[in-house]
Amino acid sequence: MMESIEWVECPRDAMQGIASFISTAEKIRYINRLLKVGFDAIDFGSFVSPKAIPQMRDTAEVLAGLDTSDKTRLLAIVANERGGEEACSHERITFLGYPLSISETFQMRNTNRSIAESIATVARLQELCLNHKKELVVYISMAFGNPYGDPWSPDLSEQTIEQLYKIGVKTVALADTVGIAEATTVHSMFSQLIPAFPSIRFGAHLHCSPSNWMTKVEAAYNAGCRRFDSAMKGYGGCPMAKDDLVGNLASENLLHYCNSRFIQTGIDLPAFQEALESANFVFSSPHAT
Repeated sequence: MMESIEWVECPRDAMQGIASFISTAEKIRYINRLLKVGFDAIDFGSFVSPKAIPQMRDTAEVLAGLDTSDKTRLLAIVANERGGEEACSHERITFLGYPLSISETFQMRNTNRSIAESIATVARLQELCLNHKKELVVYISMAFGNPYGDPWSPDLSEQTIEQLYKIGVKTVALADTVGIAEATTVHSMFSQLIPAFPSIRFGAHLHCSPSNWMTKVEAAYNAGCRRFDSAMKGYGGCPMAKDDLVGNLASENLLHYCNSRFIQTGIDLPAFQEALESANFVFSSPHAT
């Protein structure tokens, strides 16, 4: 049997750091094209403070204009219980994503809460999700290190994920938030965590450059990771890190990797190409990156 991956396309991550506002109509057109491609899920928006992420202030309006399909499910990022309640009020959203960092500095920058407070938030979000038949995805931000000098180790990640396991979280994505991970670190992290938590589905949210994307993807895949996030053309990054944005894993590169290794994706290639061409327009001037 052919191997397969779970593929999450992330227009939200691609758009969120762009200074000029992308119109609601333009977002709807673009994401509707992505919905035709056959991705397993689309990270389409976030219910967070518009002061923190102005680009995402129209997430509810964008959602109302989407032509959702049976195959592709929708994921929305939330930063607190209030955002979780708003996301849960929308029937068409399947996944809520929450960024939990193992860097105290970044957790405060990203959600204005400590790690301990954020884990308590995860517990409340998990309860909300169970009550509304949603699934919580926790992103471990700065999973492979951080630029702030905060403590980091694979064991620290394992201790954090142990708490998520006890809460009942079923999906955890390791995020290379500022693109500093080495392939050896990626491999060792997934190799340690996947056997330690067999009931958790682990994913990779990799920020990378054209020169190192393949080694990171291959390291994660060879260690057993079967869930990957990407964004067309590799646009995006985390504006809350207050560093230069490091692009996402480019969707076209991930497709190339899968095709070259006969990994099943379920992607409609003509629709993929159409969406890729649309990305050139959406992320070009006047939308300064």
